Amino acid sequence: MSRRPSHPVRLLASALAAGALLTTAACSDGGGSQSASDTAAEQAGVARPDSAKRTPTGSPSASPATLTEAGAKAALLTEADLEGGWNQVQDADKWRDRLLVGEVDVADFLTAKSSATDCQALLDALYGDGLLGDPSGPSALTGFEQGDSRLLEQVAGYDRGGLDARMKWLRTLPDTCDEFTATGAGGAKRTVQVTEASVPEVGDARAGLRVSVQGDADGGPATLTLDVAAVRVDTSAVTVMGGGLDGGQTDSVEQAVRQGTERLKTVLDGGTPSPQPTTMD
Repeated sequence: MSRRPSHPVRLLASALAAGALLTTAACSDGGGSQSASDTAAEQAGVARPDSAKRTPTGSPSASPATLTEAGAKAALLTEADLEGGWNQVQDADKWRDRLLVGEVDVADFLTAKSSATDCQALLDALYGDGLLGDPSGPSALTGFEQGDSRLLEQVAGYDRGGLDARMKWLRTLPDTCDEFTATGAGGAKRTVQVTEASVPEVGDARAGLRVSVQGDADGGPATLTLDVAAVRVDTSAVTVMGGGLDGGQTDSVEQAVRQGTERLKTVLDGGTPSPQPTTMD
């Protein structure tokens, strides 16, 4: 990928680039001490609703965990979760690709206004790492490099209604934005293709895309290819984007989705993800 100079303010939403239930313990005998499950949840960075911390003896109940800043960071992938020599980097939040910057040509669409708006939103979100919109809760991000390819992961908490709507919107894009033209700085034309991509059967809901942008980079023709996947787990989500000028990263993105979803579920269950993944494909 080519890099655009970093912005002073991170662009998060304008569309390149996963809860489980906690079973509460019975009441303590009045001493006010925390239960073991409460302590484990807090240590893992998971906030539990007050109503879920104590339940009458003989009347167990469960409430979804709430993702915290510490939990979002703990759920992020590590190098151990990925095969293929991916190296973690420290400046992933500054990654931007100039090929994703462009004004969508409305003339490409029969239903110009709505379709062009959707496709513009996709390009903007890929450029700003806001595929699922602005998180309403905690958010954490990490990135990895492998040669000229990059892999970006975000873990964040969202409003459930907005998250469901955004996931549904992503699934419409292969039809709405099948192929279109975007005009970059200086009038450079770019051809953008959007197709559906498979996502592992993990989490509560999922969506996948493959986006390719044909244009010019560094004085010559270039094609940026991105594999994109989003997985919802209750009101949290994992978003993974991988690829570059050398092509997509289908296998690595799928592996990242599996491991990332498992790590998020572990955090939301009140646990701590293992330093070593339990399964590797």
